[in-house]
Amino acid sequence: GSQDSGVHPGQVANLSKAKMNWDEFHCINCIIPLSSLCDFQLSINAFDYNCHVDLIKLLKQEGELIRLRKARQKMSELFPLTEEIWLDWLKDEIRLTEDERNREKVYELFEKAVKDYICPDIWLEYAQYSIGGMGSPGGIDKVRSIFERAVTAVGLHMTKGQTVWEAYREFENAILSTLERIHTLFRRQLAIPLMDMETTYAEYEEWSEHGVSEMVIHQYKKALQQMEKCRPFEESLLVAEPPKLAEYQTYLEFELKEGDPARIQITFERTLAENCLVPDMWAKYTAYLDRQLKIKDLVLSTHERAVRNCPWTMGLWKSYLLATERHGADHQIISDIFEKALNAGFIQATDYVEIWQAYLDYLRRRVDFKSSKELEELRGAFSRSLDYMKQDVEERFGESGDPSCIIMQIWARIEALHCKNMQKARELWDNIMTKGNAKYANMWLEYYNLERSYGDSAHCRKALHRAVQCTSDYPEHVCEVLLTFERVEGSLEDWDVAVQKTETRLNRINEQRAKVAEKEANLARQEEERAEQRRKTKSDKKAQKKIQKGSQFGEKRKAEPEDHQDEWNEDSEQAPKRHRGNGDQTTEYMETETGLFGKSAPPVAAAVQRQNDDKPELRNDNCSVFISNLAYTLEEPEAKLRTLFEPCGPITQIRPIFSNKGNFKGYGYVQFESQVSVPEALKLDRLEVEGRPMFVSPCVDKNKNPDFKVFKYNTSMEKHKIFISGLPFSCTKEQLEEMCKSHGTIKEVRLVTYRSGKPKGLAYVEFANETQASQAVLKMDGMEIEGNKISVAISNPPRRSVMDKPGASRLTTDMPRQVYGSRGRGRTQLSLLPRSLHRQSGPTNKVENGTTADQVPTTASSTVNTAAETKALSNSDFGTERKHMWQYFFKLA
Repeated sequence: GSQDSGVHPGQVANLSKAKMNWDEFHCINCIIPLSSLCDFQLSINAFDYNCHVDLIKLLKQEGELIRLRKARQKMSELFPLTEEIWLDWLKDEIRLTEDERNREKVYELFEKAVKDYICPDIWLEYAQYSIGGMGSPGGIDKVRSIFERAVTAVGLHMTKGQTVWEAYREFENAILSTLERIHTLFRRQLAIPLMDMETTYAEYEEWSEHGVSEMVIHQYKKALQQMEKCRPFEESLLVAEPPKLAEYQTYLEFELKEGDPARIQITFERTLAENCLVPDMWAKYTAYLDRQLKIKDLVLSTHERAVRNCPWTMGLWKSYLLATERHGADHQIISDIFEKALNAGFIQATDYVEIWQAYLDYLRRRVDFKSSKELEELRGAFSRSLDYMKQDVEERFGESGDPSCIIMQIWARIEALHCKNMQKARELWDNIMTKGNAKYANMWLEYYNLERSYGDSAHCRKALHRAVQCTSDYPEHVCEVLLTFERVEGSLEDWDVAVQKTETRLNRINEQRAKVAEKEANLARQEEERAEQRRKTKSDKKAQKKIQKGSQFGEKRKAEPEDHQDEWNEDSEQAPKRHRGNGDQTTEYMETETGLFGKSAPPVAAAVQRQNDDKPELRNDNCSVFISNLAYTLEEPEAKLRTLFEPCGPITQIRPIFSNKGNFKGYGYVQFESQVSVPEALKLDRLEVEGRPMFVSPCVDKNKNPDFKVFKYNTSMEKHKIFISGLPFSCTKEQLEEMCKSHGTIKEVRLVTYRSGKPKGLAYVEFANETQASQAVLKMDGMEIEGNKISVAISNPPRRSVMDKPGASRLTTDMPRQVYGSRGRGRTQLSLLPRSLHRQSGPTNKVENGTTADQVPTTASSTVNTAAETKALSNSDFGTERKHMWQYFFKLA
């Protein structure tokens, strides 16, 4: 349903048992009313909100007043009703109960209406209806009482509160009350910030014979200032489209900063009247009432309204249970609330686990463990919760919602701590381990800690021995705990047994890991070989087609001296390889690809550039750093780099690298006058430059140091370091360090990012020792951070493939380099040369008519006819060939 139409969206019925075709039903609706069909649908699913609304409308049209009243009562028992539905119902009841004896029933109906939502129109209708009964004994006092409740509830409503105040004054005027009472109403209203309060002040000035007192003027001006502060928020609400949630949230933030409890409450009520299906808003409102106002009736009624509006939200039920316990509600009331929560229809299995935990916590708090009655009730609730999870939750969701058996763990601790019943605690832990938890080290350590605290050494040893045999995630850790335990409490025989068991277990684990690693390495190698073969095949095809396309008929292109002059010299070609390392003491030469002309070297300056190539600038790698990962679009890179690195020391030269077309290639070199400046420059590594991290590293000639790598991260297991995955991309280094520091001393935190600086959701955290890292894994694995469930493990990077090592041979190194024309690679690999112009390769290098055919490349047609002999061309053949050739060149032109 739409809130714009006053419809409260409820739970939609699953009418699979009662599907009906409305077109077929239309032919018999003269016999069966539509309202009867609605009754039938509600008998299947009583929580079909829209069906309730339709039934009420149909019964009102049909004039079935008795059934209409019952339908409204039934709907109000299940759902809170909107202001429109309540006003229609109240007006119908007022018309039907003209007898004074039935006025009390209407009063009761009004009391129900004002509890659902804080609506000024309903309060105004309530007060006006009560005026009709002021002739009865105590009638005037009753009217005043209702008006007082109305101005308390909605008198602060910025836009509609003024109407209630004016009605109150009109009533007092009508019954000729004392002037002092009317003066008091004016003064009370003028002290409240309301829209159009200037009109009320003018009316009071005219009505008061002795003028307005200074105190009233002072209060009025103060309220007027407050109203001006609120005016922008009210105006934004007037122009906003329903449900205006964003505008109300902004208004609430303002009122919460102002700190007036009454105004905060009325703003919350206005927000929820239009956003009754927003659980977060109810949670925020109830939390404010729980922590600030702490008024029992207001707090509990608001919690009840919250769960009626959003029954599917477990958090609201949990808060309701805590609030009722906090305010000393009867045990039966709390139990009834819990039973209603179980029937509310939560959307996930874990919700049922949490609501059971909240109820079991309540039952535990009311047990003094000296009386058997409460204790037996607690044990019965624990047993019932386990049956409920198994029979109801698992059948509905396909999972228990409690894989770690938290409820059984709590029960076991209660039995051990309060009841001194370790036998029951051990039975519960045996049950926990049989539910798939025996492979986890943290579960065994929890059991071991329980035995250490409340059991004996024999059972501690037994638990650790079982842990060594069963644990598969962190066997090294449980082995270490067992050995530590035997060092402290065990005999020599116990120590020998522990050593033998741990060594046997770890050897078996290592063998299994080696097999898995070997299998993964084989798969990776096979995949690499397949990929390499595909690349080689593709490269061969491209090279063959390029040779066919670039060859000319009858002659081979001769190399010219300019070709060698245009080639990059050794230093310039190796420039991209000189990076990330400490250079040797040799002095070398290097030049940028654009020589002296920089980024925009014009073609006409090629000769001057080649002359300067013979006189390159002196370069010293020991005083230089390599800069990379800069944006290709970086404007004036030399000036930018000079600005960044000048604080590090005097600069000799800056060499940004450009392409032949004058485009910046994203890397370059900075050479300082002194080697002392290099460490300072290296500190700028990963500095963000125009949205990208700039990489700064020493210069090393990779030709002379092929095995050099800066990032020599350890590829073996690092027991003092943990690896975290699944982090939200918004997580910062400081936030991660804050989360981890409670588990030990943090030495380093490293977030893994892409080259662009965007996070991958991965991180490494290094602790002071292995024990701290293991504890962090046990405590943090599975933790939720900003809705992301993270995975935490001991750092064990995958082994590096042989093909990835520097110097490893690759199949592509033997492939011929593909050379494309000035226009690059064409869209097609088909040769445009006429078939008649193709030549076959043969053992000889001469054909008739004097045409030289030195090393004519093999074409597609010549491949097919490799066995054919070379045929001599006659004069007519030559004429035909010449005609085809001219056609071919005209086509190219």
